[in-house]
Amino acid sequence: MHKSLHALFKHGKLVSAMLLAGALAGCAQSVDMQEQQVSLTQFVSDTQIGVQNEGASENNWWRRLDSPQLNNLVTDALAMNHDLKTSQLQLDAAIARLGAARADYYPQGSLSVGAERSSLDGAITRQSNAGVNVNWQLDLFGRITALVDAANAGALNQAEQLRALQVEVVSAVVQGYVSYQGNVQKKAIIEMQIEALEQSIDVLKARVEEGVANELDLNRTLAQLKQQQALLPELSYLQYRDLATLAVLTGRLASDITLVEEPELLSHEFSVSFTKASEAMALRPDITSALYQFSQAYSLSVAASKALLPDISLAGFAGVVSLTSNGLEDTVQQWQVTPKVEWSLLSYPALLAQRDAQQFLSEAAYSDYQSKVLKAISDSELTLQRLVKQQQQLSYADQRFNYANKAFGQAQAMYQEGQIPYLELLDARQDVLIAQENAVDSTIASLQAKVSAYQAFNGRWSFELNNL
Repeated sequence: MHKSLHALFKHGKLVSAMLLAGALAGCAQSVDMQEQQVSLTQFVSDTQIGVQNEGASENNWWRRLDSPQLNNLVTDALAMNHDLKTSQLQLDAAIARLGAARADYYPQGSLSVGAERSSLDGAITRQSNAGVNVNWQLDLFGRITALVDAANAGALNQAEQLRALQVEVVSAVVQGYVSYQGNVQKKAIIEMQIEALEQSIDVLKARVEEGVANELDLNRTLAQLKQQQALLPELSYLQYRDLATLAVLTGRLASDITLVEEPELLSHEFSVSFTKASEAMALRPDITSALYQFSQAYSLSVAASKALLPDISLAGFAGVVSLTSNGLEDTVQQWQVTPKVEWSLLSYPALLAQRDAQQFLSEAAYSDYQSKVLKAISDSELTLQRLVKQQQQLSYADQRFNYANKAFGQAQAMYQEGQIPYLELLDARQDVLIAQENAVDSTIASLQAKVSAYQAFNGRWSFELNNL
């Protein structure tokens, strides 16, 4: 990184002081989101995170695995996941609240119709009226505007939370699918080991009966067999766990999902590349969500400051009144306009306390925003380090399998020539199968690391999810 995290803190404190000074002075209604985003993008670009992985577009990255089954699962998850539906409804509610806040710019009022019949000392009087009552809160000092800005930031924050959840769901589907297919392959390897051991046991039993082999070899082989058989229930459970995870993500029951084995998935060419790594980082929904939360708190702080100033409004009534009838007969027209100024001077201590509290919340929201940026940078760097580590381990695992396979071939030849005992041949075969299982584990871990990399650098591809 060209800038240290200490430099970010220094830069963040300077910007924070400038923004908070503006809030205290009441010079601005809301945070300049575009300016903040440009500054953030530039900072992330200066860190040079992920530039070594820049290349092809990351949009629809999971399709590079060339699995129609996986593609369908992702599409189903985006359409049927219940958490996504909940978040979408929360976004709809936030948009509705924004509409309610904007309505305060305009006159509010009601239509009223009434009738009255009363008696005083035996004299009965009747009266009726109908009219429109209007009240217009004038936004001369910008309090309503600040509340609208806060509601707008709240809606945008909820939209970013929905996008973050979409990223989480898509990544979880791909990881769950890779894990499922990997466990299928591991179970197949264990079954091959069991089959090989059972064949060996049949041979050893015959040789023991002939007196050529001893029971020590037979019992050691039986122990290995039981060791491998004990792994099958665990792998069956892991497969069901992956299936249940995918079922929840796609809004179904595990019994409603049937997956076809795809052994070629683990050997499919799948690399990590981003069009612009810095933009992918800066546009992460967790960062932009924190920025909108700060903008919302800042706008509410402005509104709390404006509450110290007088409220100016216009109230009006226009209608008809009948003083002799309950049925609006023989009416006369009536109207009135009432300018009104209200200043809550006696409530000043409470209003000052509310303003101070909201300003502290604004500072806290900005501190949380800084924290989210730091965590995102750390997360992305750690993810890339994990990617390198898994690729190296996969290379060593593949080499181990190749050497174990060669050793088994040599052991077979030596056993046929009588140079080694049968147990050494058996150990060599076990080494091959264990090395193969380790290679599958490393392949799964490498694929998972690649998925995590796309999850960390999600700022660009997450915007394309709604276009699927």
